Amino acid sequence: MRKLFLVAALATFAAGSAFAQDTCETKAVGKDGKPLAGAAKTSFMKKCMADACETKAVGSDGKKLAGAAKTSFMKKCEAGG
Repeated sequence: MRKLFLVAALATFAAGSAFAQDTCETKAVGKDGKPLAGAAKTSFMKKCMADACETKAVGSDGKKLAGAAKTSFMKKCEAGG
């Protein structure tokens, strides 16, 4: 039962990261109002995805994840799957 809940929670967060990517994509705009490109866009997207996943790194008990659990979650979340 516990594994099933964990799988369901991770699937929910994986779907959430897809929405976060769209949000990050729309926010990737420079000070001049033009869309970012190249290294600037890559850097922005990486930071934006990390920030979006950071807020979702919460365990089933409602506490923030830490250590290996957080590392694993962040890696999966930022990869989008």
